[in-house]
Amino acid sequence: MKPNNNFRDSVQALMAEVPYGHVTTYGDLAALAGQANASRIVGGIAHYGDPQLPWHRLVNRFGGLAAGFHGGREAQAELLKSEGIDCTNYIVVNFQEIRWRPDYHS
Repeated sequence: MKPNNNFRDSVQALMAEVPYGHVTTYGDLAALAGQANASRIVGGIAHYGDPQLPWHRLVNRFGGLAAGFHGGREAQAELLKSEGIDCTNYIVVNFQEIRWRPDYHS
């Protein structure tokens, strides 16, 4: 399944909205962008997407950090820490409390 430009643009626009000090998941972004089963595609968009976006705020459904993050999980953890987000063993400590999940558009 190849993402269309509208899906990619939607994912990037949503990623830009994730507030400082919060995280979201691949699945959350996929659902918000209208393709609930496209979490892996969101991962590809994140890896090759606009580097100005806060991709460090994107985690897996358990609050786990991304092994493929540029610079590794250590770099992602440091960026999250700079926003006051603590991680233990590369998992966001208070994941459910800081998870950004606005009302789904779809």
